[in-house]
Amino acid sequence: MIQAFNLHKSYGGVAPALMDVSFTIQDGEFVFLTGQSGAGKTTLFKILFGWESVDRGQVIVDRINVGKLNESNLYTLRRKIGVVFQDYKLLPKKTVFENVAFAQQIIGADRKTIRFKTWDALKNVGLTTKKDSYPPQLSGGEQQRVAIARALVNDPQLILADEPTGNLDPEVSLEILELFEKMNQQGKTVIMATHSLEMLRARDHRLLILNRGRMVQS
Repeated sequence: MIQAFNLHKSYGGVAPALMDVSFTIQDGEFVFLTGQSGAGKTTLFKILFGWESVDRGQVIVDRINVGKLNESNLYTLRRKIGVVFQDYKLLPKKTVFENVAFAQQIIGADRKTIRFKTWDALKNVGLTTKKDSYPPQLSGGEQQRVAIARALVNDPQLILADEPTGNLDPEVSLEILELFEKMNQQGKTVIMATHSLEMLRARDHRLLILNRGRMVQS
């Protein structure tokens, strides 16, 4: 699914964000990406999704050489990837249903497909009864479930979750982790960034560890 070779990324500071990072992730794996704040986790996710380019190195996602894409064909990569953020990034003036449906509207799906896939995504995360609610009316865990449904609705092959439980209490965090594991059991490749020792100890998934921009364990 992912092959990264000698990735180097600098923003002009004293130390590069990533230095000589290499790793491989197979189709259908569940991987924890961990490291202290500032270790390079978010930078790596941005590179995988095509938000950032690398200064040196090469990254291939599902046989697509990310470095060779431009603005006109980035969609070929991004349709394969669902992204979940720590701060949810929901549209506060749209309902739960509308927030999830929006991801379908962007790719030009027809109304019937939007209704079916949005309902199915909400069903997968247990939020069908909240479809007419607005994000400010929901708990943090519920908002994160909406974000997960939005990431799922276009049926991506790869899920990137950037500290998705960072704002949640331990019990809700475990419920969110179980949702990602459910996706993985359905065949999706999942990379979940976290610095929570409780989360890492809860499961025996493979670890990728970044330390000051270097991959110290894969």
